[in-house]
Amino acid sequence: MNVTLRLFIPSAHRPCAAAGVALVLLLGACASTPQPPTAALQAAQQAIDNADRARIADQASPELHEAREKLAAAHAAVEESRMHSAERLAQEARVDAELASATIDEAKSRAVNDEIIRSDAALRQEMQRKAGVTQ
Repeated sequence: MNVTLRLFIPSAHRPCAAAGVALVLLLGACASTPQPPTAALQAAQQAIDNADRARIADQASPELHEAREKLAAAHAAVEESRMHSAERLAQEARVDAELASATIDEAKSRAVNDEIIRSDAALRQEMQRKAGVTQ
């Protein structure tokens, strides 16, 4: 059983129908080529730069190393026209760099807190020593 579907388009409307089909194909072609994820790439680079300014590189941060690798992979994906992968990798790079920054901030805060505890203990000892002398 062979069925053929034929559309009847009056000859006066054929140029319009052809233009309509061409427009649909053109729009389909444009929609299938996403733009490079420029904003995501810039955000990732900015996060890495911020981590560098916090001197995280001195701490041998694995998160920052991972962020750099993912950003490089994102740029490679852009070159290969894999825009969705590039955006995902750029977002992951940004998150890794932000994690590196948060990790070093936490370590710095912990060091300050430890110093305050030591200073407090030293002051308490000094107060107890002086209180014992005056009695």
